[in-house]
Amino acid sequence: MTLAGVVGFPIKHSKSPLIHNYWLKKYGIDARYDAFEVAPDGLPAFVKSAAQNGLAGFNVTVPHKVAVMNLTDAVSPAAQKAGAVNTVVVRGDGTLFGDNTDGYGFLANLAESKPDFDIQKTVAAVLGTGGAARGVCAAMVLAGVPEIRLVYRTREKADHLARSVGGNIRLVEWRDREDALTGAGLLANATTLGMNGFDALDIGLDNLPENAVVADLVYAPLKTDLLKRAENRGLATADGLGMLLHQARPAFQAWFGVMPEITAELRELVLQ
Repeated sequence: MTLAGVVGFPIKHSKSPLIHNYWLKKYGIDARYDAFEVAPDGLPAFVKSAAQNGLAGFNVTVPHKVAVMNLTDAVSPAAQKAGAVNTVVVRGDGTLFGDNTDGYGFLANLAESKPDFDIQKTVAAVLGTGGAARGVCAAMVLAGVPEIRLVYRTREKADHLARSVGGNIRLVEWRDREDALTGAGLLANATTLGMNGFDALDIGLDNLPENAVVADLVYAPLKTDLLKRAENRGLATADGLGMLLHQARPAFQAWFGVMPEITAELRELVLQ
């Protein structure tokens, strides 16, 4: 039996076991996907023993996405740019390969939500400078987005993100966030604002063009206030659940050899 899983601290909140075990059952694969709660000081030992313990690989969630980079033998360009790893593959020779599929998930969800969307002709506005923002910005730079307006609350974090990701990133202060939307074809909320239990996201959408797409990485609630207001303006939207499901697909393929499909049944299962 093939084994995989997700490592984090805490880990009870993770939807990954639900998603991957649904696919394993759907495709009739003899494998199991578990959750591993590992404190930061135990991460090196966990990673080192992954191959010996028969793992085909594992996902990485908070707070280990940055620390695990130094524990792998090689990383993908996406992980290098994002400065974080969310997927580790144990290769045939026992070495560990780190990847970041967050950006893939974001772009795939965008393409599914608005099939005619051309990312290479789009000025993007991204709210936030944390790990989620890094993954999204890295993927957009690699995909050829001509300009990213990074709206920040902490200048130091914004500078660091722009330096490590590269590309044409323009920094915009939080107080000027609505100015960043002028002429932008994409707005991505990569903050926790608007999430259940967090403050609301206070931003007017009047400056967005009529053909813009609004994406929210938050998926609890599924339809955030930001997405509701975008829909009321007639704008296309992409929710955070779509990104969560799409980022899981390449990891599943790397471990189990099948590129899984996202079904309405799976979306419903995760929402429950």
